[in-house]
Amino acid sequence: MQRKNNILISARSGIAMIMAISVIVIVATIMALSLALTSQTSKKSSDLYLYEQSVLLSKSATEYALLQIAQSNPCTYAGETFTQDTFYIIDIDVGYIYNNAAVVCSASGLNYATVITPEQNGSVIMDITVSVTDPTVVSEPIRYFRRTIQKL
Repeated sequence: MQRKNNILISARSGIAMIMAISVIVIVATIMALSLALTSQTSKKSSDLYLYEQSVLLSKSATEYALLQIAQSNPCTYAGETFTQDTFYIIDIDVGYIYNNAAVVCSASGLNYATVITPEQNGSVIMDITVSVTDPTVVSEPIRYFRRTIQKL
């Protein structure tokens, strides 16, 4: 006659079930952490992309403002605000620097500074602001500011 040991079999089944539950909990925790990390990474990469686009748009807006200044009479271009790709808001502010500002820029109110030497005559200070505030595009607002001095 063969004797069966039911006590050991039931004890092994209980340990196996505890191990299976612990493995499932560990795998579920790792999956939840990886999902959270993936969502944060995609938000950060899209915000970083939009920020880099803002930097490039500010450089393009500087060149655009210089073109507008070159095509107009002195002190007539005051800057402008426009949108690009429906969610980039670009604001250009211009201030002129001349050595005889009373003659050239005082009528338009765009005189930033008066200089004394002719070598410094004919410069412009541009403030370019590029911002993205659309909540459907970014998780938090992006704003890039660029100030530049250009010779005319």
